[in-house]
Amino acid sequence: MIKSMTGFGRCEVSEAERKFTVEMKGVNHRYLDVGIRMPKKLNFFETSIRNLLKKYIQRGKVDLFITYEDMSEAQVTLKYNQKLASEYMDYFKKMEEDFHLDNDIRVSTLSRCPEVLTMEEQVVNEEELWNGLSKALEGACRQFVETRTTEGENLKKDIIAKLDGMLETVACIEERSPQIVAEYREKLETKVKELLADTQMDEGRIAAEVVIFADKICTDEEVVRLKSHINHMKETLESADGIGRKLDFIAQEMNREANTILSKANDLEISNHAIDLKTEIEKVREQIQNIE
Repeated sequence: MIKSMTGFGRCEVSEAERKFTVEMKGVNHRYLDVGIRMPKKLNFFETSIRNLLKKYIQRGKVDLFITYEDMSEAQVTLKYNQKLASEYMDYFKKMEEDFHLDNDIRVSTLSRCPEVLTMEEQVVNEEELWNGLSKALEGACRQFVETRTTEGENLKKDIIAKLDGMLETVACIEERSPQIVAEYREKLETKVKELLADTQMDEGRIAAEVVIFADKICTDEEVVRLKSHINHMKETLESADGIGRKLDFIAQEMNREANTILSKANDLEISNHAIDLKTEIEKVREQIQNIE
């Protein structure tokens, strides 16, 4: 089942007093390019996050947004540095003696001295944190893949419809090609009769000229290869995911054959068909750029 590289996913997970919200969106890119925005508290999970994403995504530029809320009352604790407070008091006492000042230090004053009272974040259980975060990530990834798959199926239907139309155009070229040779022989015979008047025509020479012309404009090989590439692309579209690069290569080969047909064409009708083929192939290539 093919996937588009455009998608969106969102998941919110609440566990105990923690809440994780993950949003992700993706667009076209040749390779997998992941940009992550998350709180610094979760930075040490970056490698694990990237490894998890690779299970669901192969190609595309993906922007990942993670928010984290800790609603517990014990997020931080207050720490009292008794040793430092004692040093402050010793120096205050010395200042009192040195300068003959009243020592009016109160507890409230001492508590405002730097580093006497500090706030410390409690140590978080990394395993518990990852369990919640990974659930939110996987939920967002599943939704992301689902939207990609839906759009991928729409792309597949559109591409197959275009390929079927191209096969019809190729059939028109096949039907027209023998007619060109017959018309050329007729024109050649008419021209020779006008020039030679009553003189007998050399049928062998005319036949040789027709053969040379037919060989020059022959597109049988290109048509056979083009039909093969079209059918190969249709088969590939039925394959598993991760086929975007292969489809792009097949489209390049199709375009090469269409270019050769156009360069060999000595007929307005075939030239128009070849131009139509190139136009449709370009449309297919544009669609393929969005397939993972």
